[in-house]
Amino acid sequence: MNTEIERTASEGEGATPGFRHFHEQLRDLKQRLLEMSERAESLVELAVDALLHRDESKAEAVIIGDHRMDALEVEVEHLAISLLALQQPMARDLRFIISTIKISSDLERVGDHAVNIAQSALRLAQLRSGIVPTPEIEDMARRARRMLSDALDAFIRADGALGRAVCAMDDQVDALNDSVFRIVITHVLEDPKAITAALELFLVSRNLERVADLATNIGEDAVYLAEGKQIKHNFEDRRGDAPSAPRAVP
Repeated sequence: MNTEIERTASEGEGATPGFRHFHEQLRDLKQRLLEMSERAESLVELAVDALLHRDESKAEAVIIGDHRMDALEVEVEHLAISLLALQQPMARDLRFIISTIKISSDLERVGDHAVNIAQSALRLAQLRSGIVPTPEIEDMARRARRMLSDALDAFIRADGALGRAVCAMDDQVDALNDSVFRIVITHVLEDPKAITAALELFLVSRNLERVADLATNIGEDAVYLAEGKQIKHNFEDRRGDAPSAPRAVP
């Protein structure tokens, strides 16, 4: 991340000890956030793998692994608040620290959704139902993990364009969630006894859809960091700040 403080610190001997210390703390904050992101992606991947292979040990590993996510959120929040209180950052550094607190909360919630998926995997394994996860669920999981990865990358690099691209991907995941719902309804209509297993699949789909929503939140924070613009809830459009549409080529 190319912050004002980091640019000053990169000047070497010209940077004051206070600036160097702030630079080191920002780097530590960024590394903890990256660890949270990597763990969140891994937990989602492991939970879906447990679902696909009816692997109870993997599902249990997700539930246990979520404890580290909870601890990391507390560490990130504590460090960020300390930076705000003691260093009084300005401009992009201030936006970065404030957004980091929000993002750590979103990533912790991703971990919670991974746990929900793992719990559904455990229940399905115990039901021994003939209903299997649809290809749409695998596609949703792949897209949601990609969104998480790109969103954090956009935030760390202060890449507003990539942040906007992540937000645009959310519609595809929403459409897949709708498809899973229709498939679940079909299963229930064909075999009312399958309602419990079918509903578990829909819960998985719903949790993956929420993971994509949280990745979208992070993409929006990346735009805020890079451009100083709020695009949540179409706020940018309502203020008339949206970029003008490209002119048609004659």
